[in-house]
Amino acid sequence: MQKQNHSIIKTFIQLESAGGILLFFSAFFAIVCANSFLSVYYELLLSTPVEVRVGVIEIAKPLLLWINDGLMAVFFFLVGLELKRELIEGELSDKRNIILPGVGAVGGMLMPAMIYLYFNANDTIAIKGWAIPAATDIAFALGVLTLLGSRVPITIKIFLTSLAIFDDIGAIIVIALFYTSKISFIALIIVALCIPVLTFLNKRNVTSKSPYILMGIIMWVATLKSGVHATLAGVILAMFIPIQSMSDQGVSPLKSMEHDLHPIVAFFILPVFAFSNAGISFSGVGVEQICHSVPIGIALGLFFGKQIGIFGVCWVFIKLKIANLPNGMNWLSLYGTAALCGIGFTMSLFVGSLAFEETGVNLLFDERLGIILGSFASGAVGYFILSIALRSKTYDDL
Repeated sequence: MQKQNHSIIKTFIQLESAGGILLFFSAFFAIVCANSFLSVYYELLLSTPVEVRVGVIEIAKPLLLWINDGLMAVFFFLVGLELKRELIEGELSDKRNIILPGVGAVGGMLMPAMIYLYFNANDTIAIKGWAIPAATDIAFALGVLTLLGSRVPITIKIFLTSLAIFDDIGAIIVIALFYTSKISFIALIIVALCIPVLTFLNKRNVTSKSPYILMGIIMWVATLKSGVHATLAGVILAMFIPIQSMSDQGVSPLKSMEHDLHPIVAFFILPVFAFSNAGISFSGVGVEQICHSVPIGIALGLFFGKQIGIFGVCWVFIKLKIANLPNGMNWLSLYGTAALCGIGFTMSLFVGSLAFEETGVNLLFDERLGIILGSFASGAVGYFILSIALRSKTYDDL
């Protein structure tokens, strides 16, 4: 079983690493489009109205919001599947493996948020973006690790992946509590009614994907109409997918879905999201825009907040002997890994879209500047520190 779990993790890491490289090129191409003759077509594409109507139920949004609300719901569904598997039979099923990445994730969310609030506490609009630097992009972070080659111990990759999972849990909670619009209780009742149906399907160990997909679509539409962010429907649905099958074939529905969705998410959904959200136009951008408290708070939160929060909390727990430094890691490699977690690209862009873009308010700043600057600096420093840490032939404390 342990060997099988490591095989699953290895496959996950390979997919996420390649996806991280594709994410980089997607973001770069978006910036090129936004700052060239293609900018008109880029804006037209993202603002293209897309409407779906079934009877009196109508969903009409620009293409950008279909990507952010629809495709990202599939991403969060995959996150939910990974979380459930890891908690039941993966690395996180052992409580000893939970403590360090868990507390590290908490520190890595609180410190960036505090740094952001320090710069923006007096601005009623800017303060809405406090959660932007609290997120970690696992695909980009693993993509940077890939550049270091086979020198990287599997324990570093597992630690980074586990921390990112807890980070995703925190992001889900933050979105549910702080980034919702006006609540429609009728729509929430429909969501609530889906839960007993999904419970019944799970208890009967229904392995067919169709009923789950059908209930997921209904729940997604109801969540979208409720005012709670629609991506949360994906997480809820994932919790009801059976991890074991009672049939003769013994195929796990959860692992089957996870296997099928990984390449779709890594090589299509996340690159499309990055291309749609990273297109920053530098036309008219001056010192005032770059030095605005929002991009400054985000950049410093991602760069310093993640390093200080993750490494600081982990150091305290290790010194108090509540948790242990993973085998194959030393203090310097732990710090380098903490720096890599400052790459907040995908999730930071997503939270930024909830905090600012979807409000329809004309703003004098572009939070994406801070996200890109902070993420790039974190990736470069994390790579540099880890390259030094991994030169040592032993893994004693430095």
